[in-house]
Amino acid sequence: MLRRLLPTLVALGCGLLALTWGLVSLQRIFAQEREDAHAQLRSRRIALEEYANQALRHMLGKQLEGSLAAVHAAMGDPLTPGEGFFLQFRGHQFLPRLTRSAPGSRAIARRHYRELAKAIAEGTPVEPWRERLVRLRAVEAALDNGRPARAHALAEDLLRYHAENPLPPEQELPFVLLMLERLQRGEATPPLVRALLREGLPEDFGGIERSAGLQRDLLRERWRFTQPDFNFLLVHAIQVSTALGEPSEDFLARAREAGAGMLVLPEGLPGPTLIGERWYVEPKGEELVRGIAVDLDALLRDLARDMRQRGHFGLNGQVRLREPNAVLPLESLQLEVSVPQWTAAENAIEQRYGLKTLLVATCGALAMAIVVMAVVAQHGRYRYVELKSDFVATVSHELRTPLASIRLLAETMERKLSKHPEMRDYPERIIQAADGLHFLVENILSFNRIDKGRWQLKPARIKLDELIGMLRSDLVGNTAVPVQLTADVGDVELEVDPSLMRLLFINLARNSCAYNRRNPVELTIRAYPHQGHGCVVLYGDNGIGIPEAEWENVFRDFYRLGSQGSEVHGSGIGLALCRKIMALHGGRISIDNSSPQGTTFSLLFHEPRHERPEQPS
Repeated sequence: MLRRLLPTLVALGCGLLALTWGLVSLQRIFAQEREDAHAQLRSRRIALEEYANQALRHMLGKQLEGSLAAVHAAMGDPLTPGEGFFLQFRGHQFLPRLTRSAPGSRAIARRHYRELAKAIAEGTPVEPWRERLVRLRAVEAALDNGRPARAHALAEDLLRYHAENPLPPEQELPFVLLMLERLQRGEATPPLVRALLREGLPEDFGGIERSAGLQRDLLRERWRFTQPDFNFLLVHAIQVSTALGEPSEDFLARAREAGAGMLVLPEGLPGPTLIGERWYVEPKGEELVRGIAVDLDALLRDLARDMRQRGHFGLNGQVRLREPNAVLPLESLQLEVSVPQWTAAENAIEQRYGLKTLLVATCGALAMAIVVMAVVAQHGRYRYVELKSDFVATVSHELRTPLASIRLLAETMERKLSKHPEMRDYPERIIQAADGLHFLVENILSFNRIDKGRWQLKPARIKLDELIGMLRSDLVGNTAVPVQLTADVGDVELEVDPSLMRLLFINLARNSCAYNRRNPVELTIRAYPHQGHGCVVLYGDNGIGIPEAEWENVFRDFYRLGSQGSEVHGSGIGLALCRKIMALHGGRISIDNSSPQGTTFSLLFHEPRHERPEQPS
């Protein structure tokens, strides 16, 4: 059964493979369509993200450029607000200002201040302020005596000496504070003394370090004082500023400025960089780094609003950092654009792809169902054919016994009626008919067994001449016309199943007798070596011939040629059985030539055994 179903299975398998290839190709097309749709969305997102990156870089650079004047002002003037600015030069940070005081609780400046106040009160100058205290008392005496011109001259002399002979800030600032407190007279305060509080000394006052004003100097030198010491100086500085009517709000604000403290930059800053998503710094050369504090969230909101106004995405579009990090160089900064409409579009793409994939899977399942149904149907068909073949084989087998009985009785009658001439040919005719029927039964049985693969081949080495001798004996008394058989085969030997080969030759011979109008029937058998790898047996007759268009059809199962003159009876399996026998031996039978003068069949045997190939005479 499996052998019969094998061609069907092969055909269905090839069809299924072709369908599978088509469905796989279709699925690849669907997958490519999905990938193209996603790629289109990705390209749009990438373009918008690149636009957002460039826009943010431009915004940060423009904001820093607009703040440079304020950065430089804060760098030069401690009273100028410095919050949100960064400036580093040669590794030293100037902005944000380091507002931390010295650690500890010692109050050196307060102690110096009190020493100076006591020395003035007692009139006992102390080092290192001796000369300053002498000059200070002179200025104070002139002011008290109502001699402003003299007081102004003495004040100028005191301040020049102060500028030319600076002391450490821990000693200098308490003296300046005390000097301002002693010399302040409201509106009548000498201008140079008033300037000493906020603007500082004029440029023509020489000195290594010209005073920039008590307020600025105190802020600039804050790091030298402990917090209690700084607070003491701060309170007195504000008091004297109030007494002189000078501004002190900015001074107090800078004193209380929380500042960002030390900002640690990474080594080898590659370029404009975001630090902690709060600072934007930009190096200039190898020594200078400038920066500003930024509100990145606000910048991204402004950027998203600008992109919405330009129609780049809908009302719900957002821009955010793709990968937040403590250090983000602008050249590697990546923004992510989030648009809900794009998410909906991607979901729609996946839904369409899922439906198409389901369609392909359904087609594949239907194809498998069709294949299974076809196999089941074909199996049922072949099962029917097999049952029919079994029935034919059974009937043919059952016919053997009555045929043998008919032949035996006919032979008995032939012996007993030999003395009656008018009835002598009756038994012979009965025997011939029984032999013909027996030959037909044998053909059907052999055809059925070979076709179903049940014939167990029993090859043996046999001379071709012996097979021809069997053919001669089989033809004696089994044909209606005389048969003349000529053979030229030499000593050719074949490795074949003798019973099958005998059946092949008798079928060829009976076929030649049936399709023949000559008397006698002439048969010729010749053998030739074939290219050193086998032999060819040529079987010829003098029959009516076969049309060339039918040369291949005559070997089909149950095929019979159309009527040619008188009707020829037959089953249509003789030549088909011959081809099956040759195929079973690995050989081949075909028509070599055919004409009204006769037909020649060519039988090709592979790997024959022969001793002396004979050449035709």
